[in-house]
Amino acid sequence: MSAEKRNALGKGLSALLNDTPAASTGAKTTTTGGPAVSEAAGLGTISEVKVAEIEVNPFQPRTEFDDQALADLSASIKLQGLIQPITVRRINAHSYQLISGERRLRASKLAGLTQIPAYIRSANDQQMLEMALIENIQREDLNAIEVALSFQRMIDELKLKQEELGDRVSKNRSTVTNYLRLLKLPPTIQISLRDGEITMGHAKALLAVDDATTQLFVHQQIIKQGLSVRRAEEMVREIQQAPVKKEGKQPEALPFQMQKIQDELASKFSSRVKLKVNAQGNGSIEIPFLSEDDLGRILEMLDW
Repeated sequence: MSAEKRNALGKGLSALLNDTPAASTGAKTTTTGGPAVSEAAGLGTISEVKVAEIEVNPFQPRTEFDDQALADLSASIKLQGLIQPITVRRINAHSYQLISGERRLRASKLAGLTQIPAYIRSANDQQMLEMALIENIQREDLNAIEVALSFQRMIDELKLKQEELGDRVSKNRSTVTNYLRLLKLPPTIQISLRDGEITMGHAKALLAVDDATTQLFVHQQIIKQGLSVRRAEEMVREIQQAPVKKEGKQPEALPFQMQKIQDELASKFSSRVKLKVNAQGNGSIEIPFLSEDDLGRILEMLDW
């Protein structure tokens, strides 16, 4: 990758938005049943665009918008107007597609605006996706799981390596790697991190554990006891340093369906559940507990 290309990538969204063919010569024209329209007309400028003519971005990675935050922004727009323009690409004479700024567009509609200021850009589908993802990542209110999912989507859909992704979002490779590792945690823990029940520090402590059942157990203790990140790290070290019971014969690996049941039980009870099945189909379920309180918790879940 050349130095010139790397510098452009490091600028993130601004570099992408400025990298348009607006200044090129030989612009094409498009007809839509009305007068011919130059595709370059208005490109790279801020223009007033009718809200009714703006289509949402099909590549928008953000799916949830806080209703109260939208209402607050709408009230502000009613008083002061839309200060920061949205960004669109022209489809034809009377149609635009949103590149970035869906929250501002929604709030403007709530405020009753019929037209709003917009940067008119030229972008293909891949650039549209990249712009939307990068703008999404640059939001201040993103939680760690949303960042990780956006990073993974950029890798999968834009065919980027982690180093290239770091260039795009102005983060070093180790930071990108740490976020992507969060997606290896069990879904229960990812949801807990997304909802703010645990922090990124807690999640990193859990990633130091090898198996999902132990991760789920430590996670449950973090929530129940309100453990700090430091105490969670200490608990992980204690578990890792605990002596391992030696067995003469190692148990055979469980069939896929049985392994899935074991994992689901471990998630349900937040404990290291062990499922044993013999060749005849007989077996047992073992649910260990660490204290009387922990036993009481498990018995309560069993309606004992």
